[in-house]
Amino acid sequence: MSRPMQVSDSIEIDAEPMTIYRQLADPSLMGRWSPENLGTAAPGRGPLTVGEEFVGRNRRGPGRWSTACTVTAAEPGERFAFRVHRIGLRRPLLRGAIATWSYTLEPVGARRCRVTETWQDDRRGWPDTWAARFDRLVTRGSTFDQFQGESGFEVIT
Repeated sequence: MSRPMQVSDSIEIDAEPMTIYRQLADPSLMGRWSPENLGTAAPGRGPLTVGEEFVGRNRRGPGRWSTACTVTAAEPGERFAFRVHRIGLRRPLLRGAIATWSYTLEPVGARRCRVTETWQDDRRGWPDTWAARFDRLVTRGSTFDQFQGESGFEVIT
């Protein structure tokens, strides 16, 4: 059986889509609301645009690592996405397709927004058994889709 390659979840927030977008599209703020991100090295001047890069410092269970990311979508008030394409312990040195994170924003009435976060596993070249072993090591027992499901994400098959 192959592993799920995408997980997603939504939440409604009492704020306008542009207010939320400005937070999501500035990765230097990500450590405030992400359960695994410890902060980023980003330009720190507000929302990033397509093609801009940033480095994230992350922790999940006992695992700590850094990732190099490139913004792939920046549609103000609607969508922000980035691709993780390098990974390493202290510095992201190993190149490869890792994951894509995307956030879509939908207005829900006046001053309310539905935010949908989606994680896509881009490790398509990894055999399922390797991915499962790696994921279980850094999450203390779960595959990544299970770990996210425990966090409230919906697994998309």
